[in-house]
Amino acid sequence: MLRVIKGGIQTIVEDWPGRIGYLNQGISPSGAFDHFADRAANLIVGNPVTEATLEIAGGLFEAEFGIDTVVSITGTDMKPTINDQPTPMWESIRVSKGDKIKFKHFGEFGFRSYLGIAGGIDVPVYLGSKGTCIYGNYGGFKGRQLQPGDELKLIKPTKGLKELENKKFKKELIPEYSRTWEIRVLAGMSSAPDYYTEEGMDWFFSEPRLILKEADRSAYRLQVTPEEMRKAYARESGGLAGSHPTNIMDHAYALPGAINTCGDSIIILPQDGPSLGGYICPFSVIYADMWKVGQGTPLRDYIKFTCVTLEEAIEARIEQNKLFTEQAIQIRR
Repeated sequence: MLRVIKGGIQTIVEDWPGRIGYLNQGISPSGAFDHFADRAANLIVGNPVTEATLEIAGGLFEAEFGIDTVVSITGTDMKPTINDQPTPMWESIRVSKGDKIKFKHFGEFGFRSYLGIAGGIDVPVYLGSKGTCIYGNYGGFKGRQLQPGDELKLIKPTKGLKELENKKFKKELIPEYSRTWEIRVLAGMSSAPDYYTEEGMDWFFSEPRLILKEADRSAYRLQVTPEEMRKAYARESGGLAGSHPTNIMDHAYALPGAINTCGDSIIILPQDGPSLGGYICPFSVIYADMWKVGQGTPLRDYIKFTCVTLEEAIEARIEQNKLFTEQAIQIRR
């Protein structure tokens, strides 16, 4: 059992790959925003990479362990402690019944941490996932973020704790965090020449853009001006779909990663975004880079887009998936 003392800014149960196959019914995939850190956290403590972890956004989470177990912490460095003693990142750590874990606020780089627990978290599987959709109030722990007094049941690991402790994710495989996140995208059907001009395409990739405060698991809004956006459009209006150039009839949004050009703004639609709308999505973040969006800190970090081919996007995903094997783990000396 894990008893929550402080829920923090937002702490939720998530897994990978999330709730797949229900977009046509309006159900977003949910799942871990930073799927890289999430899978690594599980791998370090000997879990399948599909097991649930705690996604801690912003920090200030505190909890007490009700059993002896092994844990790992990945993602941004929130200066975690166990019994007020500093705890290393990206390593497996033995904890005892009664130990208390604390997280400060988000680190110098990044915004989300992941707490992996040997065996996993015992919450119901809903539509194939333990992930929380806080906007639909389903999945995870009672369909919501954790609150003081919550008690999460934990699954007994299949291996002994002694075998699971003192492991770490290889340092050379830990991704580099940044203040400016280089994110690769694919151009979609609603880009140039019908919806964006060629000059508008060049403008889209021209400079880093600040992540605004309107950034959460449903949407990450980036800073642009209406004047900039208006110069990028290839149309004067949306015609029958509406008066704005970004209006379109019943546009399906490919989650996670669709980049929504909506009313003179740029919005990345992540794990809990809408599945359908009336605005164009000229680009899509490749899956291998979606974890970077989840580590982008609102009002501090920037996103810089680069365009790649479909073949490059597929290869990037294949190469990334190859990392999550036992070969990524080594004994801590």
